Amino acid sequence: MRPFLTIFLFLSITASANFETVIKDEKFRDNFNLGPEENFVDLAEGFTYFKTNISQECPEYYILVHGFSVPSYILDPVYNLLSEKSYCVVALDLYGRGFSENINKPYTDRLFAKQTLQLLDYLNIKTATFLGLSNGGRVISKIADIKPQAVNALIYIASSGFLEAEERDDKSVSQKEIDDLIGQYPSLIESQLSDFKYPEKYPDWITKYAELTKYKGFAKALLSTRNNHTSLDGIHKKINQSDIPIFTIWGESDEVVPYDTFKEKIEVIFSRRNEFFIDETGHLPHMENPEEFNKILLNIIEG
Repeated sequence: MRPFLTIFLFLSITASANFETVIKDEKFRDNFNLGPEENFVDLAEGFTYFKTNISQECPEYYILVHGFSVPSYILDPVYNLLSEKSYCVVALDLYGRGFSENINKPYTDRLFAKQTLQLLDYLNIKTATFLGLSNGGRVISKIADIKPQAVNALIYIASSGFLEAEERDDKSVSQKEIDDLIGQYPSLIESQLSDFKYPEKYPDWITKYAELTKYKGFAKALLSTRNNHTSLDGIHKKINQSDIPIFTIWGESDEVVPYDTFKEKIEVIFSRRNEFFIDETGHLPHMENPEEFNKILLNIIEG
């Protein structure tokens, strides 16, 4: 991105930002203008926003699980592709992200996995193929651990679940941590451009991300998620020993989840995977190289 444009967007965001001022409560939902495929549902731990094109029983379902901080809109290109191909698809905002409720609970992989499975129960979906992006890869691994019989296949896009986890004894989140992160919101917003190999092609990305920082509890959700990360190596070995089909897709220039840092480990614990690499892309191959990504994904789905 050209330096003057970055500075302009950065100053515009920081000048107009009202960080953590909007509470996602009943009034928020009542005033929300839901589109034809958008919904809220009250699950066990809180209200969940989701969208789906399902209008009748389907032979196969595809569940899209977003990453660490950007909610379901980050997977809109995949949602739209599958919808256009008449596949039945569901995408949700995990707790603490997007339009779903910011709850007062530890934000663990188990919490997100159970949220997703409860949504499937609500939609009367017995089995599905799960696609997880980045931190969403951790979530779909946990789903396979909790309820393997619900999993037809696992598709990982730039999954962060193979990185070494910094496991903490104290997983709580202090008010100081929250205040410090809110103070770092301007740089956090700008850092989202590192998801791309060619960030200059996505000038509106940080403006859209800045909208997320207006929701009260966003910082706590991010911090709690990070603090509750644990190693998934054991779960991945267990999945590898199962008969669940496994697919991994990577951008060859991903600097957020660098493949070289775990390539030896993944060969051992996920040896059964079907693996694909996409050139000229960073952390979001479905956005930077949609033609190649879509071809790979549809080949996976169509067998």
